[in-house]
Amino acid sequence: MPFTLGQRWISDTESELGLGTVVAIDARMVTLLFPATGENRLYARNDSPITRVMFNPGDTITSHEGWQLVVDEVRDENGLIAYIGTRSDTQETDVVLREVMLGSKLIFSKPQDRLFAGQLDRMDRFALRYRARKYQSEQYRLPTSGMRGMRTNLIPHQLHIAQDVGRRHAPRVLLADEVGLGKTIEAGMIIQQQLLAGRAERVLIIVPETLQHQWLVEMLRRFTLHFALFDDERYNEARFDSTNPFFTEQLVICSLDFVCKNKQRLEDMLEADWDLMVVDEAHHLSWAEGKPGREYQVIEKLADVVPGVLLLTATPEQLGMQSHFARLRLLDANRFHDFEAFVEEQRHFQPVAEAVASLLAEEPLADQQIAVINGLIKEQDIRPLILQANSDSDERLVARQQLVEMLTDRHGTSRVLFRNTRQGVQGFPKRALHAVRLPLPSQYQTAIKVSGIMSARKSKDERARDLLYPEQIYQEFEGDNGTWWAFDPRVEWLINYLLEHRKEKVLVICAKAATALQLEQVLREREGIRAAVFHEGLSIIERDKAAAFFASQEEGAQVLLCSEIGSEGRNFQFASRMVMFDLPFNPDLLEQRIGRLDRIGQLHDIEIMVPWLENTAQAVLLRWFHEGLDAFESTCPTGRTIYDSAHTQLLEFLVAPEKDEGLEAFIEQCRAQHDDLKSQLESGRDRLLELHSHGGEKAERLADEIAAQDNDTALVNFALNLFDIVGINQEDRSDNLIVLTPSDHMLVPDFPGLPEDGCTITFNRNQALSREDAQFITWEHPLIRNGLDLILSGDTGSCALSLLKNKALPVGTLLLELIYVVEAQAPKHLQLTRFLPPTPLRLLVDTKGNNLADKVEFESFNRQLNAVNRHTGSKLVNAVQQEVHQILTTGEQSVSASAQAVIVEAQKTAEKQLTAELERLEALKSVNPNIREDEIDALRDNRQEVLESLSQANWRLDALRLIVVTHQ
Repeated sequence: MPFTLGQRWISDTESELGLGTVVAIDARMVTLLFPATGENRLYARNDSPITRVMFNPGDTITSHEGWQLVVDEVRDENGLIAYIGTRSDTQETDVVLREVMLGSKLIFSKPQDRLFAGQLDRMDRFALRYRARKYQSEQYRLPTSGMRGMRTNLIPHQLHIAQDVGRRHAPRVLLADEVGLGKTIEAGMIIQQQLLAGRAERVLIIVPETLQHQWLVEMLRRFTLHFALFDDERYNEARFDSTNPFFTEQLVICSLDFVCKNKQRLEDMLEADWDLMVVDEAHHLSWAEGKPGREYQVIEKLADVVPGVLLLTATPEQLGMQSHFARLRLLDANRFHDFEAFVEEQRHFQPVAEAVASLLAEEPLADQQIAVINGLIKEQDIRPLILQANSDSDERLVARQQLVEMLTDRHGTSRVLFRNTRQGVQGFPKRALHAVRLPLPSQYQTAIKVSGIMSARKSKDERARDLLYPEQIYQEFEGDNGTWWAFDPRVEWLINYLLEHRKEKVLVICAKAATALQLEQVLREREGIRAAVFHEGLSIIERDKAAAFFASQEEGAQVLLCSEIGSEGRNFQFASRMVMFDLPFNPDLLEQRIGRLDRIGQLHDIEIMVPWLENTAQAVLLRWFHEGLDAFESTCPTGRTIYDSAHTQLLEFLVAPEKDEGLEAFIEQCRAQHDDLKSQLESGRDRLLELHSHGGEKAERLADEIAAQDNDTALVNFALNLFDIVGINQEDRSDNLIVLTPSDHMLVPDFPGLPEDGCTITFNRNQALSREDAQFITWEHPLIRNGLDLILSGDTGSCALSLLKNKALPVGTLLLELIYVVEAQAPKHLQLTRFLPPTPLRLLVDTKGNNLADKVEFESFNRQLNAVNRHTGSKLVNAVQQEVHQILTTGEQSVSASAQAVIVEAQKTAEKQLTAELERLEALKSVNPNIREDEIDALRDNRQEVLESLSQANWRLDALRLIVVTHQ
């Protein structure tokens, strides 16, 4: 094309320069000025990487003064183009805008504009964009959406609770599963769903001070949620950035003490517009009628202003019915306003539980039980169901299951309380204690005697704690020469045990970090045993590396040596052997230690090895834990209660272990108290509540559905393709691991979610559970979601040109592959993507207007195509511009019917689903007062807004690819 002064061209390689103007021409070269950036570029007149910018009737263009023109006619005046049309702001017609007066900051965003401007993408980027649209649409439609991205085992009862609560408007519930059943994981799943769905944006987690870091790590490692830990220092620093420091972060963790000790801080927190609040260890909030504790009052104030509230406690009724009522009162003060009325209501549900037990046991329903069922299910005639349930027909089991579901739905507190127990949940391993008696070395005997004389001023509690760890006493006695490991029989026993079980992973826990470090040195130097060390002196990253070294099957450590911190919050269930080199001081810590291995999903029985020294405090404590509390081979829900009541007596025996007079009676007394308390807890179990909390077969199916989506090959292929195109380096490692690191040629300088020093990823859930240093990649992981946003929010891959070698078609045959997107604009909290996610519609149109998409599948067609360089592509586009315009017009007409069908189907689905949900809640409200009116109102408003938004849905061209047939 000949050049003329004043023509407008765009650079094929530097489109960010904007629109250039021809300002000089000579025999061989042409000079372009790019006014938007003030840059000049010199190009050869032949085969330069620049494209002439020409618009067509129907396009909207912008002048350098900022006003816009809708083009009606295009004229060529001596090599320069004049556009004639209607001015948008004044509606004046026949306005002329010459190309030299076009705005220089022109951005081509529509695929067709980019095509005609020569802004062609690589062929693989077009394919990636289409796949991204397709996969994103499919993922949004899945019923498990929002529940697949966590790094956890797929435990049915946890998934059931998370799905039920996570999809509610402003959920207010008490999560009260027993220790080890995963309340923290349930809370994390609920938080993640609320955030992904847009129901919540600001989340506050309040926990005891000792659990802050555990929660921080759990939220990051399991859910990739980056919470900020607020303490005095962080709060004061944030004051420089905001009048309310809590507005500087969206996700915050803090301690209960931090909240309670400053009035101004509480005021700031009350005004921080939280959407969801989580309170762990909620049973510590003391309350009595008319006498609430300070902590209770603070949480009550927050619960009054925060819409969503999750309370976590493992002991909902162990502290008494009044304490249990106090927790529920925080969730709904209007509903739970009278303690006596609450007690009476709870008593009424015992006959209901008995009726459910008969249904589940397939026993005939008695007349009294039928009356109870009829009294609770009032809104419909259930006589046919009861007759069927009492019959011998094949349908009786289905009828019984329907009645059970109806009754659990109407249970007194089933909407606000979830409670699972180990008796009601399967999947726990057995525990076996192996106590190894060893002689007390003379060196320890001497050190203990001297220590007893020198520690006369210490309290009994301090002396008892010291006596549990004789190696510490010896080191203090001997100073730097205290090489206790040279004579301590536990060390020799440990070495022999590890050598005998070379192929087994073994977790060794000590109370002190120094003990763990010294043992690692002994194991390494004496027998070359590979051991990782895990203690409080390490950073989180260093702890992750130690845990990963232990988890690695191929080149990892045989043993992990932990200080007491190793029993907090970490999951090592790929191992089943534990050595307690010493014993913790209380039963809660003992349960935490065993809980690192004793978890749902553990495939092997737990072998607990305890080497103990005779005639020491260890011997006393071992007997008390095992014989008095049965704390090694069973979970011990009574431990804290008995420890508090027996603490003084226990200290007497610990500080004088050689005097065993009265010890036998003391242990028997504690065992009787344990058995009695455990019996009370068992008889007080609310099996109807547990049945509702567990989820039954429905929860099992949910777990199976998510498991079936693990190791999705489509995800693996898409992710690796995405990382490659974005420019992220990938290095394969053993154990199904890939190391990702940034490169110098990425699409964006900082890819969201990718650390500067890179990260390790895996697509395998089991591998992710054993390697906490590896990120578990699913469709919901931030790396994938950020990648999808990066590709789909911009122009990447929206315009391409390919060659098709096919001798069956004439050379020069044109095909236009069009990707339309059907979508509706709405606030995120409406979750419109449940019904109408951005849905791609693919057309493959020829010059005759035929749509060949149904006959030509995308992936196989894509493999037949060949790339073409951008400069040659620009020339081809200019040569066939008129034909392409005609095909585009045909495509617009063809897509209309398909797009309308998608919208109508989405409207029908939304109408049916949301109406059913609303009718169910309205029906339940009449028999279960725990259905909140604001929840029903929110669902009613949501239904109306969703249907209105769907009625305004539309479609647009998202990407196109021009295909030219060639025989070469």
